Amino acid sequence: MLSTKLHDQTGKEIGTVELDEKLFGVKPSRGLIEQAVVTILANRRQVLAHTKTRGDVRGGGKKPWRQKGTGRARQGSIRSPQWKGGGVVHGPRSNRNFTLKMTIAARRKALAMSLSDKLKGEQMTVVDTLKLTAPKTKEFATILKALPAGKTRLVVLPTTDLPLVKAGRNIPGVTFIRADSLNTYDIVRHSRLIVLKDALPVMSKTYSR
Repeated sequence: MLSTKLHDQTGKEIGTVELDEKLFGVKPSRGLIEQAVVTILANRRQVLAHTKTRGDVRGGGKKPWRQKGTGRARQGSIRSPQWKGGGVVHGPRSNRNFTLKMTIAARRKALAMSLSDKLKGEQMTVVDTLKLTAPKTKEFATILKALPAGKTRLVVLPTTDLPLVKAGRNIPGVTFIRADSLNTYDIVRHSRLIVLKDALPVMSKTYSR
């Protein structure tokens, strides 16, 4: 059975905790993890940039001058792309679809691979509980200092803990996420995972199928 060290919120080792091998004992595939990250980022992308083609720009219905006899280059509309105020050729359009698809099984496998990679690289800490006397940033920052260091930390909670989130939201590099909302991108982009013990069964129930 796969297991790892269990710490209290002071950083002291108080025992071990068993881990789901389907989530933490998977051999990583960089290609699948990369595919999952690219898919997540593509589906989060907001397409805001939008340019008008010559057909979208107002005006330009009348031919600016006759076809022959003026000595000037022939023109059909003052909204042609070569004119100032004309349409844009091959510009960004807001109706472009960047959505990518990935099977549920592949997404779950990539998630398990990223978790296994964090465990193998000793970048995951399981904490028995995180309790504050008050939702104060200073108090939560003290707890973080006692735990293994990481430039960016993803705190995995079993359920939404508003006082804890409120205490930590102003600390740079700290992100909170519920165990049933995990994704490969958030796991990969943080240098350390801090997982509450009670979040482990939620993760197994949600992703270990």
